Amino acid sequence: MMNTRIDFFDTTVASTAEYLRSVWPNELADAVFEIGALPYGANGKPGTADTGVERWRILGDRIILYRVPIERLAHLHRDDEAHRRMLIESCVFRAVAEYLGKDPWDLAPEGFRHF
Repeated sequence: MMNTRIDFFDTTVASTAEYLRSVWPNELADAVFEIGALPYGANGKPGTADTGVERWRILGDRIILYRVPIERLAHLHRDDEAHRRMLIESCVFRAVAEYLGKDPWDLAPEGFRHF
């Protein structure tokens, strides 16, 4: 059982990354998933992107997901475990899509055929 928000976040990122690696093994072979609390600017201090607070950043083969902005700046219509998990998963998908240069919906096209 997960005890904290941080455990929940870490586990959700790890399981989503594992799933995406199984779908895109060659493309994600060198990718390293990291979790940071907050994005930092070039001066080493907390900073924001020109478009707002970053939820993730791609630095070479590093995919860094920022826990605090993802959790705190979300506008969930229902604040429960399932919706928090979907929020985190969607950020991982969007970060990986940016890393791969693809649309997030193209990352698991077979996953939507049952609808």
